[in-house]
Amino acid sequence: MKSRWLFVSVLLLTLTGILQARYEFFTPDGSFTIEISLENSSELRLPIYRNAVTSLAVVDDQIVGGTSADSEMSPFVFVASLSKRKLLRTIDLDTVVSGQNGIRSGFGRAGDSTLLAGTMPQEEGGSGHLIRVSVGSTGLKLSDLGSPVSGEGIFSLAVDPNKQVVYGISHPSGKFFTHRLENGETKVFDDTSPSRRTVGFLHQYSLEVEDYLSRALVIDREGRVYGSQPGGSVFRFNPAGESFEVMEDMLPEVWGRAPLARVDSWAVSSDGMLFGGNAADGQLFTLNPETGGLTNLGKPIMMPRLKALAFAGDGKLYGVAGGKPGYSHLFSYDAEEGFRDLGNPRFMMVAPGIEQGIPWRGFQIATMAVSEDGKYVVMGEDEALSQLMVFPVNLGN
Repeated sequence: MKSRWLFVSVLLLTLTGILQARYEFFTPDGSFTIEISLENSSELRLPIYRNAVTSLAVVDDQIVGGTSADSEMSPFVFVASLSKRKLLRTIDLDTVVSGQNGIRSGFGRAGDSTLLAGTMPQEEGGSGHLIRVSVGSTGLKLSDLGSPVSGEGIFSLAVDPNKQVVYGISHPSGKFFTHRLENGETKVFDDTSPSRRTVGFLHQYSLEVEDYLSRALVIDREGRVYGSQPGGSVFRFNPAGESFEVMEDMLPEVWGRAPLARVDSWAVSSDGMLFGGNAADGQLFTLNPETGGLTNLGKPIMMPRLKALAFAGDGKLYGVAGGKPGYSHLFSYDAEEGFRDLGNPRFMMVAPGIEQGIPWRGFQIATMAVSEDGKYVVMGEDEALSQLMVFPVNLGN
């Protein structure tokens, strides 16, 4: 009898330890949450249902964000201070470009304090716009650069600052476009657009356009642009000859799920290797620009989606995996340590009216950026009331 109770006691202690480990939050020293959207005071805040942070960048001390809004509402561009830990400025995009619903493309840097982003229209058949975001110590300025593809939104983009060229994927057709900033010259290519037959096939999997277009683009050291095409293939665009090629290796897949594969996010390592995330099954992979070879590194967690990737100053790759109907996991990766599931982030949020602080959990995180000095990783939530979550990395100093 005693041995039975001893066994039960050991089993309960073991299960308790497992559960504690499973639900342990990621709360590193020095982490904090910047309140940008709780309407609980007279402080500057973003309104509810218009504050999902879907594009993010850091310029000097300033965190620059672009939001997406609910149907028939307009998004914002905002700036928050990393050092002051507060929201500084917001601009309703409707005051610059009307009829837009979201900034989902991510930001591309065209200069030291100049960012480019693309918008998605509120109505089907509307046109997305390229916007220039100028960030300075004295404020924030937005400029409308027009619509590169008439009747289409801008789903993803990348910017080559040396050539001053914007590359993008349009929505819903999936066309590839180039836009020269110096003279506004735009060229549109059909090479990346899925055929009607392919679209019909993908609909059998209950896939919408947002489920199969390349969510991100990346540029290698030679200036070539990479993205994904429906069905799990990766394309490369060479600006020198304005030519496209389909890479031999496909995106990693679980057998039978290749039609669900697409690139969710990209990051470039210090040696020029391209790291990407497959949305369908949540695998991290590398693509060698020199050989064209693609290597599957595996899954950080047992969920789909790898919404964001970024290299920090400690040399590690940080990423956001998972999402609805579950919640986001933060993970890190390097060649020696491999994957480390850091769990669900919970950082303290202190602001006027909540001086005691609130432990804020990041359930749905969509974006990530690293400060220019590599010391901080900034994450943006994709919720009705979204905040910025920031944590420091160990630089070994």
